[in-house]
Amino acid sequence: MRNFFLLSLLFYCTHTAVGQKKTAPVSKATVSAATVERVVRTLAADDMQGRASGKPGGQKAAQFLAAEFQRIGLQPLPGLKGFEQSFPTYEVRTAAAFVTINGANLSPDKMLLVSGQPHLNWTEADEPAARILTVGADGNLLREARPLLEPHENTIVFVDPAQAAAFKRLAGYLQRGGLRPEKPAPFTTLFVLGATPPAPLKFRVAATTTIRTVELRNIVGLLPGKDAARASEQVVFSGHYDHIGMLPAVQGDSIANGADDDASGTSAVVALAEYFKQKNDNARSLVFVAFVAEEIGGFGARHFSRQLNPKQVVAMFNIEMIGKEAKFGPNSAFITGFDKSDFGKLLQEGAKGTTFRFEPDPYPEQNLFYRSDNATLARLGVPAHTISTDQIPDDKRYHSVDDEVESLNLVNMTNVISAIGRSAAGIISGQQTPTRIAPESVKQ
Repeated sequence: MRNFFLLSLLFYCTHTAVGQKKTAPVSKATVSAATVERVVRTLAADDMQGRASGKPGGQKAAQFLAAEFQRIGLQPLPGLKGFEQSFPTYEVRTAAAFVTINGANLSPDKMLLVSGQPHLNWTEADEPAARILTVGADGNLLREARPLLEPHENTIVFVDPAQAAAFKRLAGYLQRGGLRPEKPAPFTTLFVLGATPPAPLKFRVAATTTIRTVELRNIVGLLPGKDAARASEQVVFSGHYDHIGMLPAVQGDSIANGADDDASGTSAVVALAEYFKQKNDNARSLVFVAFVAEEIGGFGARHFSRQLNPKQVVAMFNIEMIGKEAKFGPNSAFITGFDKSDFGKLLQEGAKGTTFRFEPDPYPEQNLFYRSDNATLARLGVPAHTISTDQIPDDKRYHSVDDEVESLNLVNMTNVISAIGRSAAGIISGQQTPTRIAPESVKQ
């Protein structure tokens, strides 16, 4: 009888253990559609005034996002007291410009001046002599101008009149920005829309420049890894919360709300932080970051990249403009730089068995891989890619006052975010690790 009792007890314990294994609880965490809509509507509201970097609306957006990370239960990065990762930039405003070329006065719409000299009185007689450059009708003005916006020598650039549209875009960029990541050196770049005059060139430039320190801030939160062997490895989820602020009024509306660009991607970062916090099973550490200053040069991503060891970042999911259906239809998104690592293939593998598709970037001519915050970490070897749905060649709302929440497909947007969360599972668990990007393959 005693042996029978012991055998019965053994059978019961074994049966109970097996039963418990089979009925182990499964996470029911889902991406919250309510969170997605609430965050995107808040960021794109008129009272955010277009979230321009260094402006009150941008600061208000940063405070809102920090409160969201606090609500979710993220931790600050080691070394930070809160979720704000602050850094200085320098606002440079040049006024009272007066320019003559070979005795002729230039009208304000024909010149752009970038200077680090508080009081400028510059002529051809000054030493060292000014460097003279030209941008022809077939040149790429925006690309050639980029290194000259932080001048380290005195330069005059004559821009062919055929570049009038690009010249206007450059003027708009300078008017929106005015912020630089480094304190400006005492040099000047003058852009002139017009043919290069005959030698000898005589000129006079007089202007006043004010330089003011402006503090900007990324919003960064951490979900520490649960696996001690993997916790030092980081997976980054990012979007930029800044936009371009105010524009000339169109039918009485002057606020560039930036609902798709990039309140949509930033809402994805918040929703994914909430989702992974609920799942509570991430082996690797997850870093959630809302970048500032993407629209004026990617300064936020640049500062962020200096605060971590890029070798510990195994992947970066940068989320940019996911508020509308992709050209591939609903339940799809594309990945920039698809050929630079196997990041995209791993996400495709993670989406198997679902109706969602991740596709390679269909707009290579747009250079989208280099136009968002992923490029900064990609230059350091991180498999850093942008996920988007925007049909950018045909997007008439891009950088306009019409980029409103009402133009977004919130249901499809939530599906995109959910697909990112599901497909990232292998990378987050440590079962998958994307190949590194060769830094030399990323344009500077």
